[in-house]
Amino acid sequence: MKAEIEFINEGTVTSPKGFKAGSTYAGIKTYGESKQDVGILVSEVPCVAAGVFTTLRIKAAPVLVDQEKLKSGRAQAVVVNSGVANACTGEEGIKNAHEMARLAAVQAGVKAADTYVASTGVIGVQLPMDKIAAGIGQIKLAEGGGHMLVRAMMTTDRVPKETAVKVKSGDKQYTIGGVTKGSGMIHPNMGTMLCFIATDAALDVKFAQRAIKQAVEKSFNMITVDGDTSTNDTMLLFANGLAGNKPITMANEQGKAFQEALDKVCITLAKKMAADGEGATKLMEINVTGAASVKDARAVARTIAGSSLVKTAVYGNDPNWGRIIAAAGRAGVAIEEQKLDLDIGSVPILKGGKAINQFRMKEASDALNRKEVVINLNINMGTAQGTAWGCDMTEGYIKENAYYTT
Repeated sequence: MKAEIEFINEGTVTSPKGFKAGSTYAGIKTYGESKQDVGILVSEVPCVAAGVFTTLRIKAAPVLVDQEKLKSGRAQAVVVNSGVANACTGEEGIKNAHEMARLAAVQAGVKAADTYVASTGVIGVQLPMDKIAAGIGQIKLAEGGGHMLVRAMMTTDRVPKETAVKVKSGDKQYTIGGVTKGSGMIHPNMGTMLCFIATDAALDVKFAQRAIKQAVEKSFNMITVDGDTSTNDTMLLFANGLAGNKPITMANEQGKAFQEALDKVCITLAKKMAADGEGATKLMEINVTGAASVKDARAVARTIAGSSLVKTAVYGNDPNWGRIIAAAGRAGVAIEEQKLDLDIGSVPILKGGKAINQFRMKEASDALNRKEVVINLNINMGTAQGTAWGCDMTEGYIKENAYYTT
């Protein structure tokens, strides 16, 4: 079923019916004008819940707590803090995560069992529970509060990242909105990134889990900033059903429409993350076509996007195309040099593995000297395609991370 999908101007996670949010500055992070560091998202009614998390074997306390809660398939709220990750904090960290959820549940008027928790920031530091308790008590929840919530999630992020869409599928209408954070330690395998998606559509719990995993594979698992993954990666989907539709399942026609809309939301948020990479000045889009499988296409695209040599060349407007081909060659998929076609922007570089005679360095350099740089590689081994997003690597990334805790 073909869906009509329309992006909402200034849309956010509270754009769907029945969701409220709010945040405050509790003093976890160093003070700054308009800084926030604790926030809550809540639904008026219990939700079907789904989620994906970091695949690291070292998982933060909130991830472990949420994974246990998610077994119920339901949720009604999530509380988030920035500044301290509550990772590598042992049993005390687990207790603090549960207490943080309890405090937020009281403030939001919901059950603690249905309240999830997320944290981001410095690893190995215990949460300042006195500050968190006081901060949670100050939070005022509002229908437009998604714009506040997203600020409470930010660490090295330069800009808030949020979006929402209205969906019309057949005679049914609903909204999907989301917020995310992440600028460094970004190379997700989930599933530092946090992402909360809310919808007023009614979803079957099994469909919700499948939908979020499929969306992640096309979006957050296809971005990279620096090749590092986080102990705290958490993505949660809450569906409260207030749009009044029958629950969407894998079997009914609404499933494809919802998946398409969710994919658009997640890809939009993922691109915002890649563009806001620490120290970044450009967004990179790597399109790989002609692969034997989608898995192969995505592997090649992601390897190119994550190459430090490619990223620095893009920063310097240096059309050193050999770096692109070399990265593709180590992606672990079948590639033949004589079949490669490469374009940088609209400038053809290779055809059948050979440099094109009319290729001019100045044109290719100009194609790299843009806010959004597109690289197209056809490996001519099949019909599958995949896209990855990344950013250039600059001196700013080193400055940001060399003195992160000092």
